[in-house]
Amino acid sequence: MRLSVIGCGYLGAVHAAAMASIGHEVVGIDVDERKVASLSKGVAPFFEPGLQEILTAGIESGRLTFTTDMAAASGAKVHFIGVGTPQQKDGYAADMTYVNAAVDGLVPYLSEGDIVAGKSTVPVGTAASLTPRVEATGATLVWNPEFLREGWAVQDTIDPDRLVVGVPATDAGTTATDVLRQVYHPAVAKGTPFIVTDLATAELVKVSANAFLATKISFINAMAEIAEVTGADVTQLADAIGHDARIGRRFLGAGIGFGGGCLPKDIRAFAARAEELGRGESVGFLREVDAINLRRRERAVELAVTAAGGTVYDKKITVLGAAFKPHSDDIRDSPALDVAVRLHGLGAKVTVTDPAAIENASRVHPQLTYVEGRDNALQGAEVVIVVTEWDEYRRELTPAHVGELVANKVIVDGRNCLDAAAYRDAGFTYYGMGRP
Repeated sequence: MRLSVIGCGYLGAVHAAAMASIGHEVVGIDVDERKVASLSKGVAPFFEPGLQEILTAGIESGRLTFTTDMAAASGAKVHFIGVGTPQQKDGYAADMTYVNAAVDGLVPYLSEGDIVAGKSTVPVGTAASLTPRVEATGATLVWNPEFLREGWAVQDTIDPDRLVVGVPATDAGTTATDVLRQVYHPAVAKGTPFIVTDLATAELVKVSANAFLATKISFINAMAEIAEVTGADVTQLADAIGHDARIGRRFLGAGIGFGGGCLPKDIRAFAARAEELGRGESVGFLREVDAINLRRRERAVELAVTAAGGTVYDKKITVLGAAFKPHSDDIRDSPALDVAVRLHGLGAKVTVTDPAAIENASRVHPQLTYVEGRDNALQGAEVVIVVTEWDEYRRELTPAHVGELVANKVIVDGRNCLDAAAYRDAGFTYYGMGRP
């Protein structure tokens, strides 16, 4: 099938390459000339495991092309909208500028029977407002939210755990459902749940999933705050309650909290939309979820100050991590980078290292010192703080090896990802989040 993907950022580029990898003919369209030029050469503009391989294969096969010309969408059967919905600069609501521009730009090139499938995370009610513009061309608007995890986005696109399609209650909606089943034929054939809803429900599925995950993370971080004043160990607590099948252990890792380009802005936009609908009290708890999340960053800084003997001024502190999560170079709202910047602001000599995100981080925060290579960064450190749980920090790094490199055996585990007993046995002073 011929498909177009409008917006070739993180979501759009992965979706376009993944659709080409399962056999579709795909054109990716974006207004950013540099991004399009890079993608057209088969060069991924960001780090995402597996993307480079399917991008290269798609370009070489001729099934995948990129352009800045919206007219290239003509002739496609399905048009995916995958542009960003960032937080507004003057408030918490989602900025719908790019979604509206994408639809307006696409409308002149739509034909009778085309399907426009929204994938962007949007406030509930967006699809209803866009429908008249799309239906005036004879096309059908549906909403097909994405559930990508950065670091596993290629896998999540090709082999998702569920597919959700919101469609209008019309014959055109039924036809669109059948077409989307064909688009995702490998996943459908293997029995992946294919959930058909109305438009509003499909929009809510995405934001409610993010809200739930954010709430679960902030819940265990709230328990960490209690643990810190009672001497309890939040990791043991999480293990104990995680055995309850109704709760589960995933996303109960206490630490410096969540970041990235989705969860923080999505829960704020959800709360803002609820206020607009007159139901702000229904998700009022999300304000506290956000507040807890931000407090954990400050707590990590406090632990670093304590670890340094009461002041970090003129102390050499090595920060392991800059990306908001491992297997990504994304630094958007990164708790790791936030902690590094705060320590620098307190007068510390901060050295930051990360396997993938140094280039992005140095562009945004050039005041920090960046070092390629974990061991080089650890050399002579007076305090080490782990803020992104890359395998090369939590699995491949041993206490003995760290001890040979640092000036002081002091470590702050901002992700509770290290073996506390092993570090203490090796002579380290170990500080965890919500751990005695």
